Amino acid sequence: MFEKIIQLFKVKDLRNKILFVLAMLVVFRIAAAIPVPGIDLFKLKRFFETNQLFGLLNIFSGGAMSNFSIAMLGVAPYITATIIMQLLTMIFPQIEEMYKEQGEAGRHKFNQISRLLTVPLGALQSYAMITLLQKQGVISLLSLTNLITTIIIITAGTVFLMWLGELISEKGIGNGVSLIIFAGIIAGMPMAVQQVLATWDASKITMVIGFIIAAVLIIAGIVIITEAQRNIAINYAKRIRGHRVYGGVSTYLPMRLNQAGVIPIIFAISIMLFPGMAASFLAATKISWLAAGSQYLANLFQNQLLYGALYFVLVILFTYFYTAITFNPKTIAENLQKQGGFVPGIRPGEPTAEHIKFILHRTTLVGAIFLGVIAVLPFIMQSITNISALAIGGTGLLIVVSVVLETMKQIDSQLVMREYEGF
Repeated sequence: MFEKIIQLFKVKDLRNKILFVLAMLVVFRIAAAIPVPGIDLFKLKRFFETNQLFGLLNIFSGGAMSNFSIAMLGVAPYITATIIMQLLTMIFPQIEEMYKEQGEAGRHKFNQISRLLTVPLGALQSYAMITLLQKQGVISLLSLTNLITTIIIITAGTVFLMWLGELISEKGIGNGVSLIIFAGIIAGMPMAVQQVLATWDASKITMVIGFIIAAVLIIAGIVIITEAQRNIAINYAKRIRGHRVYGGVSTYLPMRLNQAGVIPIIFAISIMLFPGMAASFLAATKISWLAAGSQYLANLFQNQLLYGALYFVLVILFTYFYTAITFNPKTIAENLQKQGGFVPGIRPGEPTAEHIKFILHRTTLVGAIFLGVIAVLPFIMQSITNISALAIGGTGLLIVVSVVLETMKQIDSQLVMREYEGF
């Protein structure tokens, strides 16, 4: 381990890339600390401390949301735009052709549309957040000029972070957007430790030790599930061309237990936010029955048991949905048949597609239950410990571990490549 770190900083190119990534993350943290003018930060922090869902979103932004920072939305609008574009490839064949069949130029155009879509999404999300906080009495009513100015500033902060993320991906190591989210989550850890120390009581030492053991076990579980895969054996028939024999090799088709990553959790958070935000908007209406119904819905979502159960079910459903649109067994079976590959004991074509689908449904079930447990883990830990600062951010841990594993793989590949060059 230490030899790799030393080797990493000995190679000038890799050292410069790592220093560049660290510099960009420092710029991100500076932007996250710059608040929008005219906001009462004390009321904002109290709101995010008492609202668990918005507190989770605040963790993802590295505290930028509770500061009402120019980067309060983080890269969420860009992620949403990318997800929308990926879903549109399943609906419109022209977009799918542009992304898959037009090569690098098509992907560049696809990414450009995602960037352009980020701007209106950022403006809509910033307006919705401002309106919601005004309805809650957290921030005072803004004039039309101040409202437009604030929306422009927050949207510009989102576009700036999107640019930073793409710059990291292009000139650094790892995925820039993932590293920005990673930095936002890590930035909240010192504050959590500070809260624990500020409310320290000798009677809580057993609980804290139990929390540390649970955190280590959870991280180990995340690593195991993230790296786990089910291998399907694939054989290739021998082909004779002239005097040469091609094929006749055996390989495998890897199927990860967690095919969807953290996307289902992001989808579920978006859906869970909508009823609460809609109820907050409609609760102030003059129509009595609509206001009463909205208030009842808002109170219903304050029930932690109901909220956690609904969240768990949505994560499982979205895991199956996202896996279905990103992993097509029929296409894989067709490609195997064209290349002369087959699963031992299974006929090529439709039987192979059914066999892959059969295995996919079972691996997806394990991954879906895993993601669901990770999603509701903060609610479980907070109910057990009664300490909000010790609530394990399961989703945050999942993102942190996934980003670390992916970045380590890229660094290892860079080192191996340079070892081959030296040889």
